[in-house]
Amino acid sequence: MNDTLLHEVALTLFPSVGPQLTRQLMSYAGSARNALHLPAGKLLKIPGVGPATVGMLTGKARTEALHQAEATLRRAEKDGVQLLFYTSKQFPVRLKQLPDAPVLLYYQGTADLNQPKTLALVGTRQATDYGREQTERLIKGVAAHHPLIISGLAYGIDIAAHRAALQEGLETVGVMATGLDIMYPAVHRKTAEKMLTQGGLLTEFPFGTPPDKYNFPQRNRIIAGLADGTVVVEAARKGGALITADLAQGYDRDVLAVPGLLGSVASEGCHELIKSNKAALYSEPRDIEQLLNWDLALHLSGRPKAPKAFDPLDFTAEEFGLLAVLQAAPGREEHLDALAWKAQLPVHQVAGLLLSLEFRGLLKALPGKRFALV
Repeated sequence: MNDTLLHEVALTLFPSVGPQLTRQLMSYAGSARNALHLPAGKLLKIPGVGPATVGMLTGKARTEALHQAEATLRRAEKDGVQLLFYTSKQFPVRLKQLPDAPVLLYYQGTADLNQPKTLALVGTRQATDYGREQTERLIKGVAAHHPLIISGLAYGIDIAAHRAALQEGLETVGVMATGLDIMYPAVHRKTAEKMLTQGGLLTEFPFGTPPDKYNFPQRNRIIAGLADGTVVVEAARKGGALITADLAQGYDRDVLAVPGLLGSVASEGCHELIKSNKAALYSEPRDIEQLLNWDLALHLSGRPKAPKAFDPLDFTAEEFGLLAVLQAAPGREEHLDALAWKAQLPVHQVAGLLLSLEFRGLLKALPGKRFALV
């Protein structure tokens, strides 16, 4: 059994130790194992750690958390579930940027959660024929970009988005408000099973977590955080789709809304988003391409652009290294953190180099701290 992962999972099982405090403990202790074995005196010196937390981390609760973590790892291995701690390379980079990001994800599937292009579709559970039709047309329209389609497996627009993605051969990930062992709603099980081989299922909730109503807004922040852009297809004046849109806007991610018929209750929320400038108006797939800068990586004909040759004499060694990383990246675009890691340069230095290259017209900044060659 992976001892490192065992302690990482255990650290997430204390009720009063949330994601922010977990990161604080990791920062000061260097690892989850160290955090769970520090003496009380050193724990008390960590900001945010009080006597009650020390009592848990050093007492009987620690032993119970380790036993529970061991059972979780065995269950995950049995069910083919990946446990992604936030320090893992497989953890979604887009989520790492969020102040309220989860520190542990339970993931089952085949899709890469760090795909170059990701798109969330959300909407009302009481979808109309118009909403389902627009969902299918939208996904068909962006299929040439091969984005990862993200939604919440709920009734209505969510399940329509997942099914349309599967139909178009796109990978799609359902973010759940339960543990992976509890399918909600149960009638979507067949679609979810197909997604395991053409996408995946993702949650931050441990095995056995029921569909508590408080879990759904929490789930929505992961949908918003995973995607470069969120499209609200149909939404009433109140509902989870509008919560997701607000979260996405707060994360500085692009939001679009599909207009509907005037007077349609199912589209009142979309109209309000557009009217209040919280969402761009969606009328055709080209709107998504332009807003998310996907047209930089794909010709209108659907053929990838030919790589541009750079002369190493025109650049510093560091600049040329970054350009080489971008040329080799899928879609010739990459996230800032991934660029720094692949080029083996500090993030602050990479940020300065990218700005210089952008001024020279060689690359363009994309939403979510991503950069693409022009």
